[in-house]
Amino acid sequence: MAVTRVKICGITNLADAKGAVAAGADALGFVFHPDSPRYVAPERVADIVAALPPFVTTVGLFVNTPAVKIHQVMVQTGLQLIQLHGDETPSQCHLHPPYAVIKALRVRDQDSLNHLDAYPVSALLLDAWSDEHYGGSGRQFDWQLVSRVKMNKPLILAGGLTPVNVATAIQLVSPYAVDVSSGVESEPGRKDLTLVAQFIEQVRMA
Repeated sequence: MAVTRVKICGITNLADAKGAVAAGADALGFVFHPDSPRYVAPERVADIVAALPPFVTTVGLFVNTPAVKIHQVMVQTGLQLIQLHGDETPSQCHLHPPYAVIKALRVRDQDSLNHLDAYPVSALLLDAWSDEHYGGSGRQFDWQLVSRVKMNKPLILAGGLTPVNVATAIQLVSPYAVDVSSGVESEPGRKDLTLVAQFIEQVRMA
């Protein structure tokens, strides 16, 4: 049976990063969208990444950011993967070699899932639709919609996941990975490491 990977997103400090890794997180996400309460400056991310143990995947989350700026941040921080979490088109996903790209799509209804194959990326992340936020809203979408779609790329499931519901989500969707931010926080940008550990335990048990 395949193991579902876990990404803890919205990391803003070294203590949360180390705590998430100690609990078993496979990947950590860092938000570079200035309007997000989880925004973290590239120089701080560089310090965090330098202090992490090996074999932890690190991801930079960008929203409608020019490719040149993205690459500058990636070089400065030492991050490994790019996550495009805005309105980026399939053609814009081509602009990031040598980095692998995750494209996040917000799901409002079945039509939101009609053109997944158009994105030339390494994985797709499905998040809940929000008119106010590009991510981290804590909202959940109808997971049953995903079961009706044939996925040709690894699927990362996000949106409203918590230690209480993540096992059910995995059973319904069978994603490659799950991505959580607000569902394991004490406040935006601060992780509750007890919730992080509970979340990862539920994923492993599922």
